[in-house]
Amino acid sequence: MEREKKLISEKKYSILKEDLINIPPIDVADFLDTLEEKESLLIFRLLPKGMAAEVFAHLSAERQAVLFNLVNESELRSILEDLFFDDKVDLLEEMPANVVKKILKNTSEVERKLINQFLMYPDYSAGSLMTIEFVDLKKEMTIKEALESVRKNAPDKETIYTCYVTDAERHLEGTISLKDLVLADGEVKVGDIMKKKPMCVNTHDDQEDIADLFKRYDLLALPVVDNEHRLVGIITVDDIVDVIEEEATEDIYKLGAVEPTDEEYITAGIFKLARKRIVWLIFLMISATLTEFIIVSFDDKLKLFGLSAFIPLLMDTGGNAGAQASTVVIRSIVLGEVNFKDLLKVIWKEIRIGVTVGPILAVLNFTRIYFISGRPFGVALTVTLTLMATILVAKMLGGILPLCAKKLKLDPAIMASPLITTMVDSIALIIFFTIASLLLVS
Repeated sequence: MEREKKLISEKKYSILKEDLINIPPIDVADFLDTLEEKESLLIFRLLPKGMAAEVFAHLSAERQAVLFNLVNESELRSILEDLFFDDKVDLLEEMPANVVKKILKNTSEVERKLINQFLMYPDYSAGSLMTIEFVDLKKEMTIKEALESVRKNAPDKETIYTCYVTDAERHLEGTISLKDLVLADGEVKVGDIMKKKPMCVNTHDDQEDIADLFKRYDLLALPVVDNEHRLVGIITVDDIVDVIEEEATEDIYKLGAVEPTDEEYITAGIFKLARKRIVWLIFLMISATLTEFIIVSFDDKLKLFGLSAFIPLLMDTGGNAGAQASTVVIRSIVLGEVNFKDLLKVIWKEIRIGVTVGPILAVLNFTRIYFISGRPFGVALTVTLTLMATILVAKMLGGILPLCAKKLKLDPAIMASPLITTMVDSIALIIFFTIASLLLVS
């Protein structure tokens, strides 16, 4: 966007406006986020009304709050009128209280009631994701009447590719695609060609389960019903893309033993980031005291045979082996490829992987320790056997623990590398000193 920045510096706003109209709204939003506050407001005011609302929906929460505080009442009302309903709800969830008050002040009474209803749905549920901007038809309508209804209502709807058929009490009865409507005979009834018993979700269903449905069936939209099977909204694929990103981000945080946060890294406060990390660090530090206890218990053998030099090798290799297994299994769980009933298959597969890679690493280490470093045969054999046993156990734990976590309705990602590594460290030392006691002391 160097050209646009140059046009701003030269104050060629008419040329800049023409340029911005031809740029995707999300890229314009990214551009505005890089500008100074007053500068971004000036450029935002250049945008056509419809485009301004779309650009606004893509801005960061911080920049949205700034613009809301800077624009006048008529501009605010104009933005809100053109925002889709689900974007308004998302906006309210991110904004500070004073901005929320200003937003609600500029919405209609009916919309305020709907917004409040949406905000009461549980976080991460279908109800918190859905939009009310969809096309609904009656099965008694003719195709001609249905198309007229679509034409009349389409400008205010988020998507019209699928229309939803309801009865007088708004119970969901079927769906019909815009393609089917266009191709059908005008006098045919909607109920005659609609798809009955369509797939739908409840308002309280978890967003992660809904994302799985979108991925599995390649959906563009999914109807949301209440406990009485009344149609209350739809979830569109653009919102699910955001969910998938959120879930992936959360898993990445947990893989690194960090509590998830919604804030961007650059804008988040130091103390907040530290608070998100300290809990896991304390837990892992306390867990590591078991490793310390094991080392102290065998301190005499460590000194006598010089075994302490091999502890980092065994712990790091075991931890990495376990982390590899857990990462692959966690990914498979998320994609729905494996579940708890596959536990024995996963264990057997990881055993075979451990038996394959363990001896290769063991032989390489035996060669290095005995032939290159000149250590005693007993020490080299002890390290070699320990390495093979540790890799085997680590691979099994890496496969078992995520599946057990899923079975207990916990996030499998919590069984990721930091926790697996801590557990494998202790097991590796127990195996190491047990084998050393049998081979070297006896």
